[in-house]
Amino acid sequence: MIEIGTHTIQNPVFLAPMAGITDRAFRSLCAREGAGYAASEMISSDTLLYATAKTRHRIVRADNALPHAVQIAGAEPAAMAEAAALNVAHGAEIIDINMGCPAKKVCNRQAGSALLAYPDQVRAILRAVVASVDVPVTLKIRTGPTPETRNGVDIARLAQSCGIACLAVHGRTRSDRFKGCAEYDTIAAIVDAVSIPVIANGDIQNGDDALAVLKHTKAAGVMIGRAAQGNPWVFREINATLAGEPVPDRPDITETGQTLLTHLSDCHDLYGEYRGVRIARKHIAWYCKGIVNAAAFRQAVNQAESAADQLKMVEAFFTQPDQFAVAA
Repeated sequence: MIEIGTHTIQNPVFLAPMAGITDRAFRSLCAREGAGYAASEMISSDTLLYATAKTRHRIVRADNALPHAVQIAGAEPAAMAEAAALNVAHGAEIIDINMGCPAKKVCNRQAGSALLAYPDQVRAILRAVVASVDVPVTLKIRTGPTPETRNGVDIARLAQSCGIACLAVHGRTRSDRFKGCAEYDTIAAIVDAVSIPVIANGDIQNGDDALAVLKHTKAAGVMIGRAAQGNPWVFREINATLAGEPVPDRPDITETGQTLLTHLSDCHDLYGEYRGVRIARKHIAWYCKGIVNAAAFRQAVNQAESAADQLKMVEAFFTQPDQFAVAA
């Protein structure tokens, strides 16, 4: 178990916040499959955006018993503090600060992982946010701005001194983006340097990966990102491996299809038919990866304009994928 302020996280396998992916529907699904913690998608600190449908959807509590954690991003301490307080007023039980996103549109605003190059600004933001709320504040970082300027240990010590309750570390620098392989030596050094829980993130695909990373870093837990896309069962598989239990069989095509249908219905309910159908398309592509005739099916289902048609085509494919075979 991992203590984050007054919250006890029952298992050490976290879902990584991913913009455009870890919405209420996805977080609820991953929690059912064994994720011990799941924060919201990244939300801008610009509180004027909180009136938009996009932001409202991101701050909705998921249908699970996990703490309601909301991730915020920004560059200005006062704005970040205001956003944190507003989210707590709307029910957030944990505030997570994003200093790990390497996306250009985020970093160009000196937010996300761009902040790692400015420790004084990091300190100002963390102090302002921690002082503005009475709930635990956590932080997501990378190992530094570049491989030549890895300062993850210094940032971790700074974070702890500012009152951060838990730290997630992706094993790449800002300049690495998602290229190459994650490195865990810096995460291990961070674990040695601080007493707060550290969660290791980056390139963890299965239970064996999780076990190896935990052994190498001595981290309190692992955080799963891209490996969960179209594969929410990765959490139960990792939990089984960490517990020394037999790894459950992967679901067959029928169970996969039924899980996807539930996921899509939740998307339609959350966003409404027009946006829901379009947001669902990327999830459909991930779920059917590796299944025979998947390419032909994706091409066909991406033409569906209604929720009913989308669900009907998904049910047909996962029942009888041969019907989508491309004619010779």
